[in-house]
Amino acid sequence: MTKRNKIIYWIATIWLALGMTSTGIVQLIHMKEEVDMMGKLGYPVYFLTILGVWKLLGVIAILVPKFPLVKEWAYAGFFFTMSGAVFSHAAIGDQAMEYFGPSLLIVLTIVSWYFRPSERKLVSVNQ
Repeated sequence: MTKRNKIIYWIATIWLALGMTSTGIVQLIHMKEEVDMMGKLGYPVYFLTILGVWKLLGVIAILVPKFPLVKEWAYAGFFFTMSGAVFSHAAIGDQAMEYFGPSLLIVLTIVSWYFRPSERKLVSVNQ
């Protein structure tokens, strides 16, 4: 892995981890704005707890060494969660500003996944 790619990976991964940690925490504590947004989107409030727990577990998964299969699941979960957020905001006709956070986290997820070091990737076995 080149030094450039390693820098790109760590910048994207740190920002992704910070974004998912901060949103996961506000979801776990059921911050009023988050509760209001879930109601506006038409989801039950208990989804906040589920999302918050899984985001924090996903952050741990992408940051700790080894466990490449768990990392793949975490990246997939981040992608599905954030793309679901974008589509949910689109479905109710939200302003463009509501798309920024989830869209940024999608980009960071893709960049972090793409530039991850080989020891953090699944090894394919050809049969």
